[in-house]
Amino acid sequence: MTKMLASVRDRQEAETALKGGADIIDLTSAEGTALALKTIRDTVKLIAGARTVSALCGDLDQAEEIAAAGVDYIRSGFLPSKRLIADVKALAGLAASTKLIGVLYAEHVYPDDLPAAFAAAGFHGIMLDTISAGRLLDHISLDRIGSFIEAAHGYSMIAGVAGGLEAPDIPRLLVYNTDFLGFSGLDAAGMAKIRALIPEKQKRAPKRKVSEPEDADLGTDKIFVRDFVLPVHIGAYSFEHGKPQKVRFDVTADVRRVTNAPREMRHVVSYDLIMDGIRGIVARGHVELSETLAEEIATLILAHPRVMRVVVRVEKLELGPGGVGVEIERRVGKRDRIF
Repeated sequence: MTKMLASVRDRQEAETALKGGADIIDLTSAEGTALALKTIRDTVKLIAGARTVSALCGDLDQAEEIAAAGVDYIRSGFLPSKRLIADVKALAGLAASTKLIGVLYAEHVYPDDLPAAFAAAGFHGIMLDTISAGRLLDHISLDRIGSFIEAAHGYSMIAGVAGGLEAPDIPRLLVYNTDFLGFSGLDAAGMAKIRALIPEKQKRAPKRKVSEPEDADLGTDKIFVRDFVLPVHIGAYSFEHGKPQKVRFDVTADVRRVTNAPREMRHVVSYDLIMDGIRGIVARGHVELSETLAEEIATLILAHPRVMRVVVRVEKLELGPGGVGVEIERRVGKRDRIF
């Protein structure tokens, strides 16, 4: 289940987060530094076990003091340096008694073996954030976020994502089964908007059902992506290996309608999910057949609980004067058809 983390700066914001249904109340200053110990203690007392409480810390001594204040998680940021692995190992003693979350920043590049180092030191989890103002997705691609989450889960750690996230980002990130999504600066209205987009009883393998429909018999709408061209490593011939070729994707999905008056992100299925999915599949590497690519795209899109039917067309654009490829149609609960 993906949880909602709300970063707060004081008792008043903590009360708003508590009433707004945040699963994790995170104590962090506006500058992204640790709050005063008194503020942390007062907030822990206010929450009184009703929610998970996390707090950002700056150094080892501070981490021990914050742990003594009664928080559930301690977040600690790490920047690339020659001492990075040593700094992680230095917290192994504290990690034995406190749930530590290592924070990595999307603006920087880290060693590939860093998740293994966090796991070896006993960290409870790792998360991606931004160290500067701006959106996380301006600094890192979704497929890399997915790989980060997968790596954490592979070492039995939880994984979180934060950094200027907005409502339209939520369904795009839920696909990757992140354990929590972090938000800051939310008032009561903003809290309610975000809370509505993160299912409180979400399962990793959800049953096919409509999420809180106003009417389950409103029919379907179509969302589509047209003329979406990407460089793709594809082809069975030897001359097609080792270099990408332009491939055009056209996808139409029939999605179950949940209201006749859509006004919020939770009322729609975003076409971003289609484009993100295609990019992620293409990023995996060479694929021999257009049919394989089309099937993987269709399977991914049909995994969404509101998608009932999908048509996927994959066209190679560099093998002749026109496009050559395949179009398939797949439905939920119906025999597949190939055109």
